[in-house]
Amino acid sequence: MASGNLPFVVTEGGSGPERIQLVCGFLGCDALPFNPVLTTLPALMKVRVHDDSANRLKALLESAVAESNGARPGSRSVLLRIAELVFVEVLRSYLTTASEDGANWLGGLRDPIVGRALARLHTQPARAWTLPELAHEAGASRSVLAERFAYFVGHPPMLYLTRWRMQLAASRLAAGAAPVSAVASDVGYESEAAFCRAFKKVTGVTPASWRSRQRADGPSRAFRINALSR
Repeated sequence: MASGNLPFVVTEGGSGPERIQLVCGFLGCDALPFNPVLTTLPALMKVRVHDDSANRLKALLESAVAESNGARPGSRSVLLRIAELVFVEVLRSYLTTASEDGANWLGGLRDPIVGRALARLHTQPARAWTLPELAHEAGASRSVLAERFAYFVGHPPMLYLTRWRMQLAASRLAAGAAPVSAVASDVGYESEAAFCRAFKKVTGVTPASWRSRQRADGPSRAFRINALSR
């Protein structure tokens, strides 16, 4: 796999009639340094055969195997899109079967108060939010919002806002050549110096260093699909 010789087949065991075929893939994500979705997900998510997503996943995986074995023009792009769809289907299954009282970011989305607060912060990240304003729009008192937000999300609302702003800023720094001052303004900072201090506190490096590292490393998204037989 490391050498790029894909797809490949590995045969294990004897030559009996019973065989199992495993389709393995890899989907990387460069949404760093703060990704509340990925940090919430468990290390293993299992989609059961009776799940409604199972049929859709089966069709996607069959398409991936056919595309991988066919080696037609554009196969890499098609496989990447299939990998993303597989991830979405697995995530859908997890969301519909996970415990509704989980103390995590996804559980916070289900909570009426925390869900409204998260929606406001994600919709208007550059707004000069204060805890009273956010609590008012979430339909709760400051103390109730602060308590429930910390319970589900693990951070106070304003700290979450800061980290989400840094996530947006990191993506914009890596994606283009906009001046640091413009990126700072886009995510709600009037002062470039204040933005740089906040960015370094969250990421450990300055905005300029972050941009340089991302350009040097190149795109980190990758996908490989392999068919293994036993």
